[in-house]
Amino acid sequence: MTLPAKEKILSILATDCGSTTTKAILIEKRDGEYRLIVRGEAPTTVEAPFEDVTRGVLNAIMEVEELAGRPLLDGDNIIHPQQGNRGVDVYISTSSAGGGLQMMVCGVVKNMSAESAQRAALGAGAIVMDVIASNDSRLPHEKIRRIRQLRPDMLLLSGGVDGGTTQHVAALAELISAAEPKARLGAGYELPVIYAGNVDARELVKERLEAKTALTITENLRPTMDRENWRPASDTIHELFLTHVMAHAPGYKKLMAMSEVPIMPTPGAVGLIMQTIAALEKINVVGVDIGGATTDVFSVFGETFNRTVSANLGMSYSVSNVLAEAGIPNVMRWVPVNMEEVDLRNRIKNKMIRPTTIPQTLEELMVEQAIAREALRLAFEQHKALAVGLRGGQQARTISDMFDQTETGATLVNMADLDLLVGSGGVLSHAPRRQQAALMMIDAFLPEFVTKLAVDSIFMMPQLGVLSTVHDVAALQVFHRDCLIHLGTCVAPVGSSKDGKDCMKVTLTAGGASRSAEVKAGDILVLPLAVGEKGTLRIGLDRNYDMGAGKGKDRAVEVTGGVVGVILDARGRRPFSLPADPAGRVACLARWNKALDIYPAY
Repeated sequence: MTLPAKEKILSILATDCGSTTTKAILIEKRDGEYRLIVRGEAPTTVEAPFEDVTRGVLNAIMEVEELAGRPLLDGDNIIHPQQGNRGVDVYISTSSAGGGLQMMVCGVVKNMSAESAQRAALGAGAIVMDVIASNDSRLPHEKIRRIRQLRPDMLLLSGGVDGGTTQHVAALAELISAAEPKARLGAGYELPVIYAGNVDARELVKERLEAKTALTITENLRPTMDRENWRPASDTIHELFLTHVMAHAPGYKKLMAMSEVPIMPTPGAVGLIMQTIAALEKINVVGVDIGGATTDVFSVFGETFNRTVSANLGMSYSVSNVLAEAGIPNVMRWVPVNMEEVDLRNRIKNKMIRPTTIPQTLEELMVEQAIAREALRLAFEQHKALAVGLRGGQQARTISDMFDQTETGATLVNMADLDLLVGSGGVLSHAPRRQQAALMMIDAFLPEFVTKLAVDSIFMMPQLGVLSTVHDVAALQVFHRDCLIHLGTCVAPVGSSKDGKDCMKVTLTAGGASRSAEVKAGDILVLPLAVGEKGTLRIGLDRNYDMGAGKGKDRAVEVTGGVVGVILDARGRRPFSLPADPAGRVACLARWNKALDIYPAY
């Protein structure tokens, strides 16, 4: 089967096989543009008693078929290409069923080749279970035991610039060989190992690993100190994900035969739609997907894409870990009512042992949204720590110098340059009020200057990511018209002064009408601006604040409307802080919540 030409694609069926639920969407071209028509879902069937992922896929498609009122299936086969009112032109799918793609990475220097390998794996949609490096302070037998225990889906080995020393890469290959690693999905096949290091060490790696693993050799991730070449490794990960990992998962051979387009790991597909949007619209994007166990953060600044997985920061199974990492005071600072620490702790522990429950009272909702802010903040801090420029490019001279380096590269994530912030996951997408999602993201990410805010309505970014490889225009149209809920624009000057002092005077002009307002330091104000509307905001600043033109310099910016509107945030940046005393903190939170109508009166 071959894909039809772009201009002939009138309908697209897409599925995403999650760990618990399989989602299906139908996209059609109507009146010259692509729109989401219906959506269906069914339980994922990768485990016993079915052990065939296609059963859940077909069940989800049947629901779409019923809702759309037209046949899509002929028995267990998808009808394509479209024939009149029957079938679809294209079928695509993503998957994270069975735990998604789980990898280990190995590199010679932890902050250099190992970090590059980690970025390549994360960018390909993997969960990185551990990072092994020659200088990670663990003894050889500890590393061997760790490789044996984790049983990843595949392993990525990197290290050394082309033409450099080979002994440290050979030593790592020896460790992997000694561990005799077994693949997660069973002993029926050899563990895929990708070597993306010094070309001069290829024969040494072959000698040690070819007989014990399914070894694939690709281009060096760091051919020189100042260049990172992660695309070949990332492409190899995708290929092996299909030919090795997915091929041994229950029912995936049948699923792969159903589609002309390769199946992608769900997080990799989300990253792809982020990159597509950033490239087509020439903007910088940050996206976050906060789940029950993990939080994924994606960023595109310039042409550089980064993804991180915070494996133990989530809203149900991992919620106690968020509390442990953030600390009680950091979570308490976002709770807008007086609450005892033991009460907060008990509520969070109850959520951990009953992960599928949702808040039943206003106080429970406040606690959930307080801890969501900390999960998002911590995940973003971890992301910024990994999304850095290449380390060691100028300083490194010898291999011993590289081992001794402790400098950190500067983060590539600059909130002053951010154009669009997108939130996804239950706590954001299904917040009872959209302004709650907006304020959670603002509090956690602290965007600066002018930033558009949006949430994913029903989490269809994975399907749109795969669609972007087939029809980027269709993916872009559905992303903006049906996937995103546009919340509005956050306008946040950088600087600070005492609460109540002058910050900014603004005039918003839109649709031929103007409205002026004054925002004092420490306050938030919302100006209504509907979805799809654009306006010009003229900002007069106090000398303590900067909107990108310099301290105290006035500026006019374009703002975009949304279901919340234009949020003028004068609470300060660099630093942002809350009052230390509980009464002052609660009063501040109450004032901000009232300004955005976050909660009913309490």
